[in-house]
Amino acid sequence: MGLIWVGLSGCASNSSGWSGADDLGSQAEESDARKRARLRLQLATGYFEQGQTSVALEEVRLALQIDSGFADAFNLRGLIYMRLNESRLAEDSFKRALSLNPKDPNTAHNLGWLLCQLNRFPEANQWFFQALNQPGYAGRSKTHLTQGLCHMRAGNKAEAEASLMRSYDLDASNPATAYNLGLLMFQREQWRSAQTYLKRLNSSSLANAESLWLGIKVERRLEQLEAANLLGEQLRKRFPQSVELSAWLRGAYDE
Repeated sequence: MGLIWVGLSGCASNSSGWSGADDLGSQAEESDARKRARLRLQLATGYFEQGQTSVALEEVRLALQIDSGFADAFNLRGLIYMRLNESRLAEDSFKRALSLNPKDPNTAHNLGWLLCQLNRFPEANQWFFQALNQPGYAGRSKTHLTQGLCHMRAGNKAEAEASLMRSYDLDASNPATAYNLGLLMFQREQWRSAQTYLKRLNSSSLANAESLWLGIKVERRLEQLEAANLLGEQLRKRFPQSVELSAWLRGAYDE
């Protein structure tokens, strides 16, 4: 069973309030070049979010042509290259952004997630910790979640639990955190704990086929067959074409 809801394509903008690479302060004090580059970057971000990767990359190129010291543009370029599976170019872009703005937690988070996907776990953790150590960083819950997923990927279940719990403490409403805590507890055969995290999620509109299927398997481990069947019916109604429904109908609870 895979990880879901990660939502971890990265932070495309400096939403946590950090200023640009040269720390000029408010946008009113920015140079004309930075203002024009920022407009290009806003366009690039919009295209990136719409999945128009090549257009977004061209807008980033134009932004950097206007202002070659714009750290946010290098950060977005890194995210675009990640989406294109150009890992080396993505890493180079993130590191260029951090050379211009070393205290930006968003870029540190993005570089950590990239390195995690490359199975470079110790390096990834260093960047996660760098992001988390920045005062005022508003994305701590997301970074703890990402770090937890990275620990799961590395097979470090105790560290994964600690990171996911910190994320959950900061934002219990995040479905990715709830699901992955449930999955981790299921893997550790802690059925009651898994049930606790999954029950709230599966009773909400944020449930999906994977969470319902995991919930079914947890309820069966607890011999709560009525609860398992109710989740199965919800799976049938909401996700009739899912592979999870097919598995439930076959009774493939050990897959």
